[in-house]
Amino acid sequence: MTVTVVVPTFNEGPNVAELVRRLAAALPAGSDVLFVDDSLDDTPDIIRSVAARATLPVRLLHRAEATGGLSGAVVAGIESARAAGAEWVVVMDGDLQHPPELVPALVERGVTDGADVVVASRYTGAGDAGGLDGWRRKLVSKASGLLARSMFPVRLRNVTDPMTGFFALRADRVDPTTLQPRGFKILLEILARTKLVVVEEAFVFAERFAGESKASFANGVRYVQQLWNLRFGRLSPFAVIGALGALLNLAILAGLQAAGMHYLPAVIASNGLTIITNFLLQERFVFRDLRGTTSSARRFAQSFAFNGSEAVVRTLLLWWIVERAVPYPELVQAVLIFVAFLVRFVFHAQVVYRVRRTVPEATLAQGIDVQGLEAPDVDARDLGTRAAG
Repeated sequence: MTVTVVVPTFNEGPNVAELVRRLAAALPAGSDVLFVDDSLDDTPDIIRSVAARATLPVRLLHRAEATGGLSGAVVAGIESARAAGAEWVVVMDGDLQHPPELVPALVERGVTDGADVVVASRYTGAGDAGGLDGWRRKLVSKASGLLARSMFPVRLRNVTDPMTGFFALRADRVDPTTLQPRGFKILLEILARTKLVVVEEAFVFAERFAGESKASFANGVRYVQQLWNLRFGRLSPFAVIGALGALLNLAILAGLQAAGMHYLPAVIASNGLTIITNFLLQERFVFRDLRGTTSSARRFAQSFAFNGSEAVVRTLLLWWIVERAVPYPELVQAVLIFVAFLVRFVFHAQVVYRVRRTVPEATLAQGIDVQGLEAPDVDARDLGTRAAG
C-alpha cells in the first residue's frame, strides 16, 4: 500500500519540521510526503532542509503561480501522487491542526470499508472543532457545511464536515482534470463532481502549532463563488420559487390592505397562502427525487409547521419594526422574507426531505449492525450534482 500525504503550504515554515517528524513516526513503509508550496517566504528552503534529514521521503513542488489557491495546490498534489503511483492520497493542512497520527487510520478505514474517500470530521462521533479560533469561526464552519449539505443532499448524505481539509482519497477514483479548484474547499469540489463511496472518521481539530490562520472574508467570498460554479444545486429552483412566493405574498398583502384590511391579518393571510403554494411547487420542481423518504402528509405538516412558526416570528418582527422604526410594511416584509430564505431552504433540505445515510457494501458484508442506514444507492440522483456535471 503506497500512500502520499499531500500538504499544501503557504508561509508555514515554522510548522514543517514538527509535521514531518510526527508523520515519520506515524506512517508505514512505502509512504512519502509531498509539500505543494505557494509560499512567498523561506518555507521552500525550510522544506528542503527538513527533507535532507528526514527518515521518510519528502518531496517539494513549489508553484511559481498559486493557480486555484489552496484547492489548486491540492489538485496539483493529487496529480503528482497519481503520476508517482500512489494508491492513496491523504490531504492535510501544514499547521498541525490535523493530527498526523490519524493518517494511517484514515487509509485503513478506507481499505476496510471499501470506500473511495475517508473524511476526517470534526462533527461526528468524538470529533471536536475546538481548534477553530473563536465562536464566530465555529459558527461560520457549521453554517457553511450545513448549506453545502442542503445543496447536495445525496452526494453529501454521509458527510457531516464537507468543509474539512483533512481526508484520504483512493488515487485512481478521481480525475483531477474534471475539477475546477478555487479557494480553500477542495473536498466539496471533489464530492460534488465525482460519485464516490464516502465514510467518515472522527478527529479533534487541534490548536495551530505556529503561525496564523489564513481564513479571511475573501475566502468566504471565494466559497460563495465555488458554490456558484457548482451551480448552486437545488438552491436555484428553490430561489425561483421563493422569489415567486415573495411576489405573491406582497401582492396579496397589498391587495388586502387596499380592500381595507389591517396589515397584520393581511400579513397572516398572505403568509398562509404562499406557504401552501410554495410547498406544492417545491414538491414538484425542487425535491421531486427525494419525495420517497417520507409521506406527503408528513412533509406538508413539517413544512407548514416550520414555515408557519417562521411566519409568526417574522410577523412579530414586522409589527415591532413598523410600529417603532420603519412605517412601510411592504418594505419590511420584503427584507424579512429575504433574510428567512436560506433558513427555510436548509430546513427543507435537512429535515423535510432528509436523505438517509448509507454504508459501504463492505461494511454490510461484515454483518455489522447498521440499523437505520441504507446500502449505497448507485442510481441516486442529485439535481445539484447533475447540474455541476
